[in-house]
Amino acid sequence: MTLYDFETCVENFLSYLLLERGLSPNTIAAYRRDLREWASFCAERNAAPLPPDPSVLSLFQRSLVEGPKSPATRQRIVAAMRTWMRYLEQEEIIGEQQRLPTLPGRQKRLPQILSEGEVERLFQACGGTSPLDLRDRALFGIAYGCGLRASELCGLRLEDLDFSGRVLRAFGKGEKERAIPFLGEVLERVAVYLREGRPRMVKEETDVLFLTRNGNPMNREDVWRTLGKRGRKAGIPRSRLHPHVLRHSFASHLLRRGMDQRSLQELLGHSSIATTEKYLHFDLELRDVYDKAHPRA
Repeated sequence: MTLYDFETCVENFLSYLLLERGLSPNTIAAYRRDLREWASFCAERNAAPLPPDPSVLSLFQRSLVEGPKSPATRQRIVAAMRTWMRYLEQEEIIGEQQRLPTLPGRQKRLPQILSEGEVERLFQACGGTSPLDLRDRALFGIAYGCGLRASELCGLRLEDLDFSGRVLRAFGKGEKERAIPFLGEVLERVAVYLREGRPRMVKEETDVLFLTRNGNPMNREDVWRTLGKRGRKAGIPRSRLHPHVLRHSFASHLLRRGMDQRSLQELLGHSSIATTEKYLHFDLELRDVYDKAHPRA
């Protein structure tokens, strides 16, 4: 098949993931990059990307293992290839006897979290009265108080906040909706931002909750830069900061204070309890380290 046929097949595959599997736009964008990498690898060897040649597929996988990519990235690329090839089988573009690439093992990593004291310092680092200070307190308040992903924070709209019912609606992976308690300091910080901060940032009509200083909707990169800037002011090393660190801290702190895993799973929007259990493993490991290290433990 020609490269055009390959590109058409990939676009049909991505449409299938979006419309029938309900995968998120971020996942679909990653799959598109991964399949383009496969096409580039084939072009360098004068091989057709479709149908996948088993010998070229083996060389591709070996190049991933020997290359500079992280284990997580290698696993995602191979997973994308496996999903694509299953789709090709389903559409009868390749035969069922086509061998799928082997999914590499993935090193288990415990989530990075902040201590409760570090979270408090982060809030103190945006303790002024400027629109950006008010926005960042509300942004971090929802991230830590409701456990939202960075993409969910950026996707929040005014209609997703129910102040009377004290519930916040979030749309997670695959546009799955969940309701999260919206209470106490979190609600108050957002209310102050809406009353005193956001009106001074709006340049044109929009219902997006969190805006940049120029009045544009915030994106994941904006969240990352904001967290890094405030984190440095709070004296938190950059190596300990990432867009999901407040979500991870939210989960770990709730477990430590006695929340059951099923309730936490609902709050986080995890489809599998196994994903939620990593926070329990982290908490248990932290306690083991404390027991061994603390002189009065």
